[in-house]
Amino acid sequence: ARPARVMDPAVTVHQFAHPEQALTTVDGIPVTTPTYTLAGLVLRVRRYCAVALLDSALNQGMITEDEFGAIPALIAGRRGVVNARRHLAEANGGAQSPLETRTRLRCVDGGVPPDALQVEVRDSDGYLLGIGDMGWRAARVIAEADGRDPHSTPGALFDDRQRQNRLTNAGWTVLRFTWPDTLRPDYIPQVVRQALAARTRR
Repeated sequence: ARPARVMDPAVTVHQFAHPEQALTTVDGIPVTTPTYTLAGLVLRVRRYCAVALLDSALNQGMITEDEFGAIPALIAGRRGVVNARRHLAEANGGAQSPLETRTRLRCVDGGVPPDALQVEVRDSDGYLLGIGDMGWRAARVIAEADGRDPHSTPGALFDDRQRQNRLTNAGWTVLRFTWPDTLRPDYIPQVVRQALAARTRR
Protein backbone atom coordinates (compact mmCIF):
# COMPACT_ATOMS: atom_id res chain seq x y z
CA ALA A 1 0.00 0.00 0.00
CA ARG A 2 1.19 3.49 -0.73
CA PRO A 3 1.84 5.69 2.32
CA ALA A 4 -0.73 8.38 3.09
CA ARG A 5 0.16 11.83 1.86
CA VAL A 6 1.12 14.33 4.53
CA MET A 7 -0.48 17.69 3.89
CA ASP A 8 1.30 19.64 6.64
CA PRO A 9 3.92 21.83 4.87
CA ALA A 10 6.13 21.67 7.97
CA VAL A 11 6.48 17.88 7.59
CA THR A 12 8.88 16.33 5.10
CA VAL A 13 8.37 12.66 4.26
CA HIS A 14 11.41 10.50 3.41
CA GLN A 15 10.90 7.01 2.05
CA PHE A 16 13.63 4.38 2.08
CA ALA A 17 13.83 0.62 1.74
CA HIS A 18 15.39 -0.79 4.89
CA PRO A 19 16.76 -4.29 5.51
CA GLU A 20 14.96 -6.34 8.13
CA GLN A 21 17.75 -5.83 10.69
CA ALA A 22 17.17 -2.07 10.52
CA LEU A 23 13.72 -2.39 12.08
CA THR A 24 12.49 -2.82 15.61
CA THR A 25 9.31 -1.91 17.49
CA VAL A 26 8.55 0.62 20.23
CA ASP A 27 5.18 0.15 21.93
CA GLY A 28 4.16 -2.00 19.00
CA ILE A 29 5.04 0.64 16.41
CA PRO A 30 7.62 -0.32 13.74
CA VAL A 31 10.63 2.01 13.83
CA THR A 32 14.22 1.94 12.70
CA THR A 33 16.89 1.00 15.22
CA PRO A 34 18.94 3.79 16.80
CA THR A 35 21.90 3.03 14.53
CA TYR A 36 19.87 3.28 11.32
CA THR A 37 17.99 6.32 12.61
CA LEU A 38 21.26 8.14 13.32
CA ALA A 39 22.65 7.09 9.95
CA GLY A 40 19.70 8.77 8.27
CA LEU A 41 19.77 11.89 10.43
CA VAL A 42 23.47 12.69 10.08
CA LEU A 43 22.95 12.90 6.33
CA ARG A 44 20.21 15.51 6.68
CA VAL A 45 20.59 17.70 9.76
CA ARG A 46 23.11 20.46 10.28
CA ARG A 47 26.40 19.96 12.02
CA TYR A 48 25.61 21.10 15.56
CA CYS A 49 22.41 19.07 15.68
CA ALA A 50 24.06 16.02 14.10
CA VAL A 51 26.99 15.97 16.52
CA ALA A 52 24.68 16.54 19.50
CA LEU A 53 22.52 13.58 18.44
CA LEU A 54 25.58 11.35 18.09
CA ASP A 55 27.03 12.55 21.41
CA SER A 56 23.75 11.89 23.18
CA ALA A 57 23.30 8.42 21.71
CA LEU A 58 26.81 7.43 22.75
CA ASN A 59 26.59 9.01 26.21
CA GLN A 60 23.25 7.40 27.02
CA GLY A 61 24.30 4.00 25.72
CA MET A 62 21.66 3.96 22.98
CA ILE A 63 24.30 2.67 20.59
CA THR A 64 27.53 0.81 21.25
CA GLU A 65 30.93 1.78 19.90
CA ASP A 66 30.65 -1.08 17.39
CA GLU A 67 27.24 0.19 16.21
CA PHE A 68 28.64 3.70 15.94
CA GLY A 69 31.50 2.31 13.89
CA ALA A 70 29.02 0.71 11.49
CA ILE A 71 27.41 4.03 10.50
CA PRO A 72 29.99 4.99 7.83
CA ALA A 73 29.17 1.85 5.88
CA LEU A 74 25.44 2.58 6.14
CA ILE A 75 25.81 6.05 4.66
CA ALA A 76 28.42 5.24 2.00
CA GLY A 77 27.53 6.63 -1.40
CA ARG A 78 24.51 8.58 -0.19
CA ARG A 79 23.86 12.27 -0.64
CA GLY A 80 25.40 14.30 2.20
CA VAL A 81 27.97 11.66 3.11
CA VAL A 82 30.97 14.03 3.05
CA ASN A 83 29.55 16.29 5.75
CA ALA A 84 28.14 13.32 7.65
CA ARG A 85 31.60 11.78 7.95
CA ARG A 86 32.85 15.04 9.45
CA HIS A 87 30.00 14.96 11.97
CA LEU A 88 30.91 11.40 12.95
CA ALA A 89 34.55 12.38 13.45
CA GLU A 90 33.52 15.13 15.88
CA ALA A 91 31.23 12.99 18.03
CA ASN A 92 32.29 12.40 21.62
CA GLY A 93 30.26 10.34 24.07
CA GLY A 94 31.65 12.35 26.97
CA ALA A 95 29.26 15.22 26.27
CA GLN A 96 26.26 14.95 28.57
CA SER A 97 23.95 17.49 26.91
CA PRO A 98 23.41 19.33 23.63
CA LEU A 99 24.67 22.48 25.37
CA GLU A 100 27.97 20.77 26.18
CA THR A 101 28.25 19.71 22.54
CA ARG A 102 27.58 23.24 21.28
CA THR A 103 30.06 24.74 23.74
CA ARG A 104 32.72 22.24 22.72
CA LEU A 105 32.17 22.85 19.02
CA ARG A 106 32.41 26.62 19.50
CA CYS A 107 35.79 26.03 21.16
CA VAL A 108 36.87 23.75 18.31
CA ASP A 109 35.83 26.31 15.70
CA GLY A 110 37.61 29.06 17.62
CA GLY A 111 40.91 27.20 17.71
CA VAL A 112 40.83 26.34 21.43
CA PRO A 113 39.51 22.75 21.58
CA PRO A 114 39.36 21.22 25.06
CA ASP A 115 41.73 18.32 25.60
CA ALA A 116 39.30 16.38 27.80
CA LEU A 117 35.63 16.10 28.71
CA GLN A 118 34.27 15.27 32.16
CA VAL A 119 37.54 16.34 33.78
CA GLU A 120 38.04 14.93 37.27
CA VAL A 121 39.90 17.19 39.69
CA ARG A 122 41.27 15.52 42.83
CA ASP A 123 43.30 16.74 45.77
CA SER A 124 46.63 15.28 46.88
CA ASP A 125 44.80 12.55 48.83
CA GLY A 126 42.75 11.53 45.81
CA TYR A 127 39.53 13.13 47.05
CA LEU A 128 37.27 14.16 44.17
CA LEU A 129 36.83 17.92 44.30
CA GLY A 130 34.65 18.15 41.23
CA ILE A 131 34.12 17.19 37.60
CA GLY A 132 34.24 19.82 34.88
CA ASP A 133 32.30 19.50 31.65
CA MET A 134 35.43 20.15 29.60
CA GLY A 135 38.95 21.23 30.36
CA TRP A 136 42.39 22.34 29.31
CA ARG A 137 44.37 20.35 31.82
CA ALA A 138 47.85 21.79 31.34
CA ALA A 139 46.52 25.30 31.95
CA ARG A 140 44.13 24.12 34.70
CA VAL A 141 41.09 25.70 33.05
CA ILE A 142 37.61 24.20 33.17
CA ALA A 143 34.49 25.25 31.25
CA GLU A 144 31.01 24.48 32.52
CA ALA A 145 27.96 24.42 30.24
CA ASP A 146 25.10 25.52 32.49
CA GLY A 147 21.71 24.42 31.22
CA ARG A 148 18.70 26.23 32.62
CA ASP A 149 16.81 23.27 34.08
CA PRO A 150 19.63 21.22 35.66
CA HIS A 151 21.27 24.25 37.29
CA SER A 152 18.32 26.47 38.24
CA THR A 153 17.03 24.81 41.41
CA PRO A 154 18.24 26.15 44.79
CA GLY A 155 19.95 22.85 45.56
CA ALA A 156 21.75 22.79 42.23
CA LEU A 157 22.91 26.39 42.63
CA PHE A 158 24.24 25.60 46.10
CA ASP A 159 26.09 22.51 44.84
CA ASP A 160 27.50 24.40 41.84
CA ARG A 161 28.89 27.16 44.06
CA GLN A 162 30.47 24.75 46.51
CA ARG A 163 32.06 22.76 43.70
CA GLN A 164 33.35 25.92 42.00
CA ASN A 165 34.88 27.10 45.27
CA ARG A 166 36.66 23.76 45.70
CA LEU A 167 38.01 23.86 42.15
CA THR A 168 39.12 27.49 42.48
CA ASN A 169 40.90 26.80 45.75
CA ALA A 170 42.66 23.88 44.05
CA GLY A 171 44.10 26.33 41.52
CA TRP A 172 41.70 25.88 38.61
CA THR A 173 40.02 28.64 36.61
CA VAL A 174 36.31 27.87 36.15
CA LEU A 175 34.40 29.40 33.23
CA ARG A 176 30.62 29.14 32.89
CA PHE A 177 28.64 29.31 29.67
CA THR A 178 24.92 29.21 28.87
CA TRP A 179 22.90 28.51 25.73
CA PRO A 180 22.76 32.18 24.60
CA ASP A 181 26.57 32.26 24.78
CA THR A 182 26.73 29.56 22.11
CA LEU A 183 24.74 31.71 19.69
CA ARG A 184 27.72 34.05 19.29
CA PRO A 185 30.47 32.24 17.37
CA ASP A 186 33.29 34.36 18.80
CA TYR A 187 32.30 34.72 22.45
CA ILE A 188 33.16 31.35 24.00
CA PRO A 189 36.55 30.87 22.27
CA GLN A 190 37.49 34.45 23.12
CA VAL A 191 36.79 33.93 26.83
CA VAL A 192 38.63 30.59 26.83
CA ARG A 193 41.60 32.09 24.99
CA GLN A 194 41.84 34.92 27.54
CA ALA A 195 41.71 32.44 30.42
CA LEU A 196 44.44 30.28 28.88
CA ALA A 197 46.62 33.33 28.29
CA ALA A 198 46.12 34.52 31.87
CA ARG A 199 47.21 31.12 33.17
CA THR A 200 50.40 31.10 31.12
CA ARG A 201 51.39 34.49 32.57
CA ARG A 202 51.23 33.22 36.14
